[in-house]
Amino acid sequence: MNDYKALKTFLMAAEKRNFAQVARELDMTPAAVTRAIAALEDDLGVQLFVRTTRQVSLTTDGAVFAAQIQPAVEALENARRDVKNAHKVDQGRLRISAPTWFGKTVLPPILSGFRELFPKICFEISLSDGLVNIVDEDYDLAIRISSAPSDKFTIWRKIRVVPRILVAAPGSRFTEMQHPGELTPDDCLAYSSESRRESWVLSDGGSSMTIAAGRAFSANSGEVLADMAADGAGVAMLPGFHIAQHIRSGRLVHVLRGWSPPDLWLTLYYPPYQALPPRIASFSKFFEEQLPAHIVMLD
Repeated sequence: MNDYKALKTFLMAAEKRNFAQVARELDMTPAAVTRAIAALEDDLGVQLFVRTTRQVSLTTDGAVFAAQIQPAVEALENARRDVKNAHKVDQGRLRISAPTWFGKTVLPPILSGFRELFPKICFEISLSDGLVNIVDEDYDLAIRISSAPSDKFTIWRKIRVVPRILVAAPGSRFTEMQHPGELTPDDCLAYSSESRRESWVLSDGGSSMTIAAGRAFSANSGEVLADMAADGAGVAMLPGFHIAQHIRSGRLVHVLRGWSPPDLWLTLYYPPYQALPPRIASFSKFFEEQLPAHIVMLD
């Protein structure tokens, strides 16, 4: 950074027109400022300042040089500041991707609580139900509710298990079913990030079976599937906390209670850092601590 320091010294001298004042502001001696300017002039092969006993003024070459390098030096200073802030607990940007329903319902009070502790943290939140490329899309972390990850190039941190249940409208024919074999593909409302069909694997603890779901209806929104199921359109397979309020209000009921799909995980995942930056590690810890108070689980 010696060149950067020399250029910064030159620009301040160009602004202040007083080497002694520059020395005070940069915590240098006047002799060190004079040497830095002289070395820069020697490197460029031009005189940058006219010095007299009374004043210092820019030469034409000096004025042109100052105008050309000032944007670059300011950009470098901003970059240095951003990198330093990125490694502070209480400053910097947090760019987070989260599932749509979770981001709208659970995340806001957690973000507000964290900002009360660290008001200089800036958040950029993006809601999406599909997996994102956390590196290419420049996220600091992503929150996902999914099965076990297969990506070996990012860091995954399991926060809690997320059971799923089968739900339908109370009073519908689905509430009388005793075995998933009674379901047809048209009965099963599929969740898919690309709104396509999916396969349901259900187990009663001893045996398992696979059902093709989504032949008649699929969506990439759990809210849509819950509403469709509540309207009697079929059976939906959704995370328990997603439909806990629907169950308690009586809009949906748990069906085929003896059969369940594999659990999902609520997970944080990160770019392949050697060590998490302090602000990201701090938010992750706060998120995990606060989550139980803001997520409604089934009894």
